[in-house]
Amino acid sequence: MSQELGTTEKELIKNRLDKLEEIKKLGVNPYPEKSNRCCVISEIRANRDKIIDEKEEVAVDGRLMALRGHGKLIFADLEDQSGKIQAVFRADILGEEEFKLVSLLEVGDFAEAKGTLFVTKAGELSVESHKIKILAKAIRPLPEKWHGLKDVESRYRERYVDLIVNPEVREKFQIRSTVIQTLRNSLISEGFMEVDTPVLQSIAGGASAKPFTTHYNAYDRDVFLRIAPELYLKRLLVGGFEKIFEFARCFRNEGVDATHNPEFTNLEFYWAYSDYEKLMNFTEKLVRDVVKEVNSNKLELEIDSQEIDFSKPFKRITFDEVTGGKNTDESFKAGILKLVEPTFVTNHPASMIPLAKRNEKNPEFVDTFQLVINGLELVKAFSELNDPVDQRKRFEEQMKLREKGDEEAQVIDEDFLKAMEYGMPPAAGWGMGIDRFVRVLTNSKTLREVLFFPFMRPEGKITNNQETITK
Repeated sequence: MSQELGTTEKELIKNRLDKLEEIKKLGVNPYPEKSNRCCVISEIRANRDKIIDEKEEVAVDGRLMALRGHGKLIFADLEDQSGKIQAVFRADILGEEEFKLVSLLEVGDFAEAKGTLFVTKAGELSVESHKIKILAKAIRPLPEKWHGLKDVESRYRERYVDLIVNPEVREKFQIRSTVIQTLRNSLISEGFMEVDTPVLQSIAGGASAKPFTTHYNAYDRDVFLRIAPELYLKRLLVGGFEKIFEFARCFRNEGVDATHNPEFTNLEFYWAYSDYEKLMNFTEKLVRDVVKEVNSNKLELEIDSQEIDFSKPFKRITFDEVTGGKNTDESFKAGILKLVEPTFVTNHPASMIPLAKRNEKNPEFVDTFQLVINGLELVKAFSELNDPVDQRKRFEEQMKLREKGDEEAQVIDEDFLKAMEYGMPPAAGWGMGIDRFVRVLTNSKTLREVLFFPFMRPEGKITNNQETITK
């Protein structure tokens, strides 16, 4: 694949390039401007009886995933995103000239089969093709056996191949899309408005994390890729918006492991005149909406060989109970590994979340919760601190930590404090790591399995053979 091509693969590529030239000699454009697709394959299958009865002509487009037969009869599997169908090519129907084009097609090419539907004796729905059109000639052959677990890095580096040959990988990303769409629709149905806030920020605020730095040429100023959208979304609360949300691409300059990736998608919403306790009930509803949508309307889901019932009320436990009174981030991470069922961990130490409102009964703690499923933190939410005087003090405490060498401690954002001084309504805020949620729902082992193109370390020196394979 992306390693230096072996002799056999080089020969295969040369053979494909030779066939490309032969196709051109037939007067056929191997990369035409238009296709004539009538409908997707799943629609054809859904309406097969009507199409066959009325002898309707169909034009099916897709990638050739298999070729069988020889002589004057060739069978092909055509696959689009919705499914697969068999195409039958006969020399006596197509004619010699057009059948010659069929003989130049290979697995991986995109083609269009135009003809009528019928069912073979073996029960296979097929297209009896009376016209063939090449849509795109593939120069590089698909692997006969993709590396799979033996070479996971190759799958991630060349995700496009992984998606072609592994339908279960495509399914994970279809689930990811469904998760995002369901969350979006659920929030909009509750009266929330979707917004966009800056990715490039002069101060990296809203979370405790080390940012990525870049340079704004137009203003000759160093800026940061956002670590969270929180402080800008709260500015919108000050401005009068009461229910807002954003699917935010965030960046944190941290390590990479099964549960962390420096570039990730976060869903955050803010709800004026609400509080963290109300959000726990709302969170249960949101999570159930998604589970039902991706799990055929069922609320029982198998995760790591354990069945989790999302219909039951989520458990609630305090941060102090999880950590055994140690109340440190390290003890929390160790404690949540045992939490399999959906669990709300509440009331964190105030020093850990400087943007949350203090608990009125015990100001050493804040009104917060984290949703944990199968040992993973998926949601962090809290009643928002809207006292600008206390917020300044909390920022100043964070700055002292930075002076002691904590690169992830937060900094003072004067403009945000100025906004708060105009008055911010009581509110609750909520953030979900979308990648982690999808990882749980798809029973994946790492975040990279649910990211289309995770950033990978360099492979090494690129050879000329890798850079150029076409004439």
